[in-house]
Amino acid sequence: MAFASLLEHVGGMGRFQVASVLLLALPVLMMASHNLLQNFTAAISDHRCRLRWEANTTSLDLQDLLKVSVPHGEQCRRFVTPQWWLLEVNSSAPNSSWPETEPCHDGWTYDHSVFTSTIITEWDLVCSSRGLKQLAQSLYMAGVLVGGIVFGGLSDRFGRRSLLTWCYLQMGTMGTCSSFAPTFTIYCLFRFLTGMAFSGIVLNSVSLSLEWMPTRTRALVGTFMGYCYTTGQFLLAGIAYAVPDWRWLQLTVSLPFFCFFIYSWWLTESARWLVMVGKPHQALKELQKVARINGKKEEGDKLDIEALRSYMEKEMASSRSRHTVVDLVRTPVVRRISCCLCFVWFSTSFAYYGLAMDLQNFDFNIYVIQLIFGAVDIPAKLVSIITITFVGRRFTQSLALILAGLAILANILVPRDLRVLRTALAVFGKGCLAASFNCVFLYTGELYPTVIRQTGMGLANTMARLGSITAPLVKMAGEVFPTLPFIIYGAAPVVSGLVAIFLPETRDTALPETVEEVE
Repeated sequence: MAFASLLEHVGGMGRFQVASVLLLALPVLMMASHNLLQNFTAAISDHRCRLRWEANTTSLDLQDLLKVSVPHGEQCRRFVTPQWWLLEVNSSAPNSSWPETEPCHDGWTYDHSVFTSTIITEWDLVCSSRGLKQLAQSLYMAGVLVGGIVFGGLSDRFGRRSLLTWCYLQMGTMGTCSSFAPTFTIYCLFRFLTGMAFSGIVLNSVSLSLEWMPTRTRALVGTFMGYCYTTGQFLLAGIAYAVPDWRWLQLTVSLPFFCFFIYSWWLTESARWLVMVGKPHQALKELQKVARINGKKEEGDKLDIEALRSYMEKEMASSRSRHTVVDLVRTPVVRRISCCLCFVWFSTSFAYYGLAMDLQNFDFNIYVIQLIFGAVDIPAKLVSIITITFVGRRFTQSLALILAGLAILANILVPRDLRVLRTALAVFGKGCLAASFNCVFLYTGELYPTVIRQTGMGLANTMARLGSITAPLVKMAGEVFPTLPFIIYGAAPVVSGLVAIFLPETRDTALPETVEEVE
């Protein structure tokens, strides 16, 4: 509570806060490009078996050659020998049995009209190897999970800015290495490390921006960051359309992070964190710098260590005690918050990536679908910021999840030939999940006290990534029972929306500093 007064004393929402938010928002523009990248780098093109007779046969055109070599509509098998009888009018199979087929031993031929190159065409991730596409995305999300655990704890110990700088470098380096990967295994390794960096950037960008914001502007700043991610989805569709080769696309979305790494050295460490880890002298220096930038130099000069200690005596005392992940479940109120947030984060991410990472299931142009899925976030987040600000966080969180789940469940009842209606329901559900993400990022930061905020964000991020890792596995269950994925994707958000009702409201309250304040 005292730190909120300190921020007002040095200018509130001044020039420093605006500049910091803009600098932290620029990398967020590129985050969607990495998170949703495999919609394009791992897009599946039309394919068929490569023909062993193709080079030796010149008298037949390609269509006739395909007719005698590959069963109609078959992508994973071919005839053992050419079936010349198929060229005859009113022909029937010899001996009344279908000719013997075999797997595509000589590889596949792909349609390059949309994507000149993808990891699918590069390493033949089709037919018996098609599960490797989902494995690559799951490993990336596993990296995001590990990054949440590792960087969440490290930033509480070593600072938000230091970890953010490292993660920018890691994202740029590992993303660039992915574009030069010689094998699928090495590609997956670099994508895993890229996912770790993604987590560190998200966690520390949110914390660093919120911890410098006055109470009244936190919701606005959180939503602005969310809109930057939304804009990044538009950006991804444009970049992917302009760069159809997967290696160049991977490189294009990775190189900007080297620029972010360079300017991150000029970002200011969180004074709130500095106080909590027992570095009041450095915190005072940063506060005076902020006051000077905000045109409040005199007020900043009046601050000294004694004034800082009088403002934050209780918080500095609490910083002398060690805090671990156990503190997330040690006390009753924080334990309830942690359990509820685990449900909310898991379900939001689980259903979101179940929809957003399977664009090729829609019978539309993949670039257009990417734009539509990005566009729906704009009204969804606008409505969410209005309800977050004027109604409350808990209401917004619960309603967004329940509506998303109901939209997905409704798709089960819609016939498959009503393509537009099914797509509209999926887009509406995705918009509600985007609103849920927008709310829960802000809500989680406000529910946890400063001393364990990053550890709490790390736990929340872990649950979200477990959801995103699980989503592709559930989709594979659709091969056995087609409606099962929709039932699970829809039921999970509905249950979590009901669980969110048990979270405390944080509207118009200052960020808590200690566990005792929350209790």
